[in-house]
Amino acid sequence: MSQTTLFTGRIWSACTGDLDALLVDDGRVVATGDRARERASEIGAVEHEVPTLLLPAFGDGHAHPLFGGLESEGPAIRECTSVEEIVAEVARYAAAHPDLDVIRGASYDASLVDGGLFDARWLDEAAPGRPVVLRAWDYHTVWVSTATLERCGITAQTPDPPLGEIARRPDGSPLGTLREWGAVDLVTDVLGEWDVETMVRSVERAGRAYAALGVTWVQDAWVTPAELPAWLRAAREDRLPVRFDLALHADPRRWPDQLGEILAMREQVRALGHPRLRAESVKFFADGVVENATAALLEPYATLLDGSRPEEHAACGCPVDGMMVWPPEQLAEAVTAVDAHGLQPHIHAIGDRAVRAALDAVGAAEAANGPRDRRAVVAHVQLVDPADRARFAELGVIANAEPLWAQLDDLMTVLTVPRLGQPRVDEQYCLADLHALGTPLSFGSDWPVSSADPLEGMAVACSRQTQDRVPEGGWVPEQRLPVEAALAAYTLGSAHQARRDAGCLDPGCVAGGPVADLVELTADPRDLPSPRDIDGIRVRRTWLAGRAVHPSPAADEAGAPR
Repeated sequence: MSQTTLFTGRIWSACTGDLDALLVDDGRVVATGDRARERASEIGAVEHEVPTLLLPAFGDGHAHPLFGGLESEGPAIRECTSVEEIVAEVARYAAAHPDLDVIRGASYDASLVDGGLFDARWLDEAAPGRPVVLRAWDYHTVWVSTATLERCGITAQTPDPPLGEIARRPDGSPLGTLREWGAVDLVTDVLGEWDVETMVRSVERAGRAYAALGVTWVQDAWVTPAELPAWLRAAREDRLPVRFDLALHADPRRWPDQLGEILAMREQVRALGHPRLRAESVKFFADGVVENATAALLEPYATLLDGSRPEEHAACGCPVDGMMVWPPEQLAEAVTAVDAHGLQPHIHAIGDRAVRAALDAVGAAEAANGPRDRRAVVAHVQLVDPADRARFAELGVIANAEPLWAQLDDLMTVLTVPRLGQPRVDEQYCLADLHALGTPLSFGSDWPVSSADPLEGMAVACSRQTQDRVPEGGWVPEQRLPVEAALAAYTLGSAHQARRDAGCLDPGCVAGGPVADLVELTADPRDLPSPRDIDGIRVRRTWLAGRAVHPSPAADEAGAPR
């Protein structure tokens, strides 16, 4: 239960600037400054002195918390740095679980092998005769064993499914790497997913870990009927440590028949009436990812997965500019349909062609359904053509970015740079341009694809450097964000996306005052010699509606999703 607390010290929010006192009563911010002190004295509030910085709690505007929590349930392959290490860990786990029918795990580093092409025979050594399914770090790819291929009936004669690719050996037989969910479904449709209790446990684990990072609201950006029962059970059993919004996945292969199912799923969540669980968004994949050459580009890729150049494929007519998961016209129709039901579109768009189609779709929804505060989200915005950058603000579309990706790390230099080539490499993540144009900006992590720690993301957003401070001065330094702008994207920006009375500390911004979701840091990010040092800051305490949720023994045991 929350108590009446007077916070004193250094306090900041994007809407108020610096404060020196904050009064929280019944889970809401009710006064600031001298008025906070006066009221605290009148009602006998407990005082909490802030030695460093108190600010609104962080939000994660795009993540996969269930998947992140599940990474602790299988073989521990996340930190493996070679195929040999992965195989050894799978072998250890298989030996420790001899009765387990299917060995599931996540997530391996796809850059360990050229082109991300992993062979089923390598996993056969670890678990002879047993199905093994490992997800890659991008969660668009799986690596499976020969037993998995056999049980799922995937052979040389199996055609590539719609919206998917089966990597093959020279003789046409399946290699063991399946790309995009059209191909991944060939496995999950047969082998199924984790059981509900395991998924609930993973949701709870993820929530505790998020609280330890100062995050009190998370947008789960991909929920299907297979995962919804776990979320409903977690809510019924009060096992949601923080707030979650579910984006219900729309599948072009099932549209428009799927609309009724999505509306029914929303009603199931609404019927619970749980204050920490909502399902008011719909997730669309406009395209894939650059690393797999499935992100949709306005111009052809510089190189494809096999290292070849697009012009070498002119005769066969093979796609050389990526993959639109939804044809633009169908995407516009589907976005318009969900928008008409008051659902918030949340569109994955990596490539500039996909971003344009996503903006066009929101424009079509506005033209058909009329103006309203729809807060549509375009997530990732890795490449945005200059002609489309002002359209975000014009349409009121939220640009959700994962700032940790805006660095020249191994993933970028090994997998992304060869695909895009110059000048597109340096056109990625134009966050400062979008901010300057008045774009509503929110930040996320895409965890477990990458770290969920907002402080790590902020360090990159404000420096455009790797942890080794490369390059000097930052990569495309004109796209660095001011520290306060990055703080705003993680707090006020994510709350705006979530339609929550949070992210602000102005008691007059909403009737009754904003929700007192708060985080106390060990240092003020604005005071550091270099913004690259921000990832050295830690979260000291986290409050959810005025109630302390970190530190706690549960949060300490869970660990942080880094």
